[in-house]
Amino acid sequence: MRALISVFDKTGLDTLAKGLASLGWELVASGGTADAIEELGLPVTKIEALTEFPEMLGGRVKTLHPRVHAGILARREVEPDLVALEEHGIEPFDLVCVNLYPFERVAAEHGVREEEAIEMIDVGGPAMLRGAAKNFTHVAPVCRPADYEPVLAELRQTGELAPETRRRLAATAFATSAAYEAAIAAWFAGRESFPPVFTPVFERQLELSYGENPHQTAAYYAERGARTHLLSRVEQLHGKELSFNNLNDLNAARLLVREFALPACVIVKHANPCGVGIGASIEEAYEVALAADPLSAYGGVVVFNRAVSAVLGERLSAQFVEVLFAPGYDEVALDALVRKQSIRILNDTERRKADVPERDYKRVLGGLLVQDRDWDVEDREGMAVATGEPTEAQWGDLLFAMRVCKHVASNAIVIAKDLQTVGIGAGQMSRVDAVRIAIEKAREHGHSLEGAALASDAFFPFPDGPQLALDAGVDAFIQPGGSKRDLEVIEAIERSGATMVFTGRRHFRH
Repeated sequence: MRALISVFDKTGLDTLAKGLASLGWELVASGGTADAIEELGLPVTKIEALTEFPEMLGGRVKTLHPRVHAGILARREVEPDLVALEEHGIEPFDLVCVNLYPFERVAAEHGVREEEAIEMIDVGGPAMLRGAAKNFTHVAPVCRPADYEPVLAELRQTGELAPETRRRLAATAFATSAAYEAAIAAWFAGRESFPPVFTPVFERQLELSYGENPHQTAAYYAERGARTHLLSRVEQLHGKELSFNNLNDLNAARLLVREFALPACVIVKHANPCGVGIGASIEEAYEVALAADPLSAYGGVVVFNRAVSAVLGERLSAQFVEVLFAPGYDEVALDALVRKQSIRILNDTERRKADVPERDYKRVLGGLLVQDRDWDVEDREGMAVATGEPTEAQWGDLLFAMRVCKHVASNAIVIAKDLQTVGIGAGQMSRVDAVRIAIEKAREHGHSLEGAALASDAFFPFPDGPQLALDAGVDAFIQPGGSKRDLEVIEAIERSGATMVFTGRRHFRH
């Protein structure tokens, strides 16, 4: 039996080489891989001895030779293939182990020159790997160190690899090659916002028990090449496995909490915020967010932008929380929280900033809608006061309400007071109905609307929505503007002595 090994990443090479050698396999290797195997004290045939041709062009050409590829691609059941091998004195390979130049890592390095990135485009490696995968019934393609031990174990146990193992290895090899080529294509098309062919690559991070509903199967994938993702550097300290809906809600909450620099708490149910609060301390932020809508907060996902203190941990342990996410936990807090078996506790140690701008994807029938993520954290710069003169306190509530509103399903209305959401109307087909729901939610939980601020994710087409809010006590409004009836809306606000700000930017979320 004969193995061809050519790896840039030498992780686990000693295990593989020693394991194959102990089973009586002949080892053939290229350049640095051969040197590493020799250092292990194992016999190895170098590629140039096999091809009788030296490496050339600075290593660009070393394995691109018929003695290599014929040995990989020859079909053992096809007589003319075997005759051709014998005529040219070529021996077949039974296993090909290749991992590729680290193009993605090098291309992503700060200050890397174009010629340096280009030299990390592997040509021979993918060719050998794809050749072995094509001929998987006879040649086992191995490209991940994680597969070395399982392959060796099966060879030790049965003396050969089962057809299903070979097929799985081939699938991994083609997926690896495809992802590699996609990364290179994306790099070359980097200056083009929406290239003719879009080739994002995602790698499975979690197998989920089911999807949005129990009859749907599901998994969580992270985009390859992204600096951060939903669970990057996130440690689960306690609780059951995360579900599809947990992750969806966690994503919504994390995107919202990044809007705030001050201590903030976001509580999400069904991908919509039900309570958001900012406080002088993280303990205060939680109390404010919980009080916004304590009924809806039951069984929610709770996200903080500060570590959980002992006092806060004890308070949270008295609530039913599905998922708790924070950048750190006091030991006393953890002791209190883990007494509840149902809570999933996530510790966020990610300190890297996410890629900006990031693409936003929405699956449609047979396709994908791709857009820039609605990512910017807005401030009053660029906004226009349409009527009245907002006080500093009103500005604070207006900006707070709009930042929350951006993350609520459209049509969306958020009413806020003293940096607390007091009423949220989400996902309504009619904007005036969203206003009505937000007012009803506030009243249901005893929140005063006198002096509150209201944000709308899109313009008011008629004055009816604002008038409902004015009648309830709201005296400050923020909306994109742009309606044909903006003047009518402004007049209604002016008559009540209230104030309104136009942002000039819509925030639909569907």
